[in-house]
Amino acid sequence: MSRYCLTVTCVSSRGIVAAIATFLAENGGNITDSSQYDDVETSNFFMRVSFTSETGATLAQLQDGFATIAAPFGMTYKFHDEAAKMKVVIMVSRFGHCLNDLLYRCRIGSLPVDIVAVISNHMDYQKVVVNQDIPFHCIKVTKENKPTAESAIMRVVEEAGAELIVLARYMQILSEEMCQKMSGRIINIHHSFLPSFKGANPYKQAYERGVKLIGATSHYVTTDLDEGPIIEQDTIRVTHAQSAEDYVSLGRDVECQVLARAIHAHIHNRVFQNGNKTVVFPASPGSYASERMG
Repeated sequence: MSRYCLTVTCVSSRGIVAAIATFLAENGGNITDSSQYDDVETSNFFMRVSFTSETGATLAQLQDGFATIAAPFGMTYKFHDEAAKMKVVIMVSRFGHCLNDLLYRCRIGSLPVDIVAVISNHMDYQKVVVNQDIPFHCIKVTKENKPTAESAIMRVVEEAGAELIVLARYMQILSEEMCQKMSGRIINIHHSFLPSFKGANPYKQAYERGVKLIGATSHYVTTDLDEGPIIEQDTIRVTHAQSAEDYVSLGRDVECQVLARAIHAHIHNRVFQNGNKTVVFPASPGSYASERMG
């Protein structure tokens, strides 16, 4: 029995949920999970519905058949096969904790993605990557060759058929052109402090200021550096008794967890962009295991 999900975005109006439920029922769909959100400030409506197909309807048949339902509401919609693994390219520089974490989660099945390539501007993790039979591409980036380097990066992405780029502590600023071309399909991770610290050694700065909370933020990449729509965040408490090295270690753990949760939400089509914010539907208790194992 096929498992699908439908994602819908449109202007809020009466009858949307009824129209969707009726269409699915008439086409052999049995709803197993449903989430919706009506933003009263923007009048935007968001919905995600998981269902099983009891008549063997294909994605193409559902996508085409739903057009007559979607048109009166002005819906942007898509049907997804929940068994399909999203193709992902990971980009990394010299901090490998997030890369290693993602490779491990993928290997044990807790993050059901197909890592089709790893791109780096250094050779540090070539052996780690190729030992897992994943293509590794070292593409050096300088001020002088940035356009050429980004063209090479996009060539890898396109030839691999990747649907998502993950910046797993990739320490290069992407161009406006690349950000726009891959809008909503690049996820980044960075540390979060209160107060904010930028530049070299942010964990040391936080330690010297006696920060009590450190954390991480994962967001979509936009042309505004580190200001894209936030997908996931978390914090951990630290004390005066801990060292600057403890801050670094704990911070890296939080970064790994936050990035993995953000990717998990994205690949299961639970994230909707809502202007400068996101709507993130949680995985229901009954559906998490099937999502986790793909």
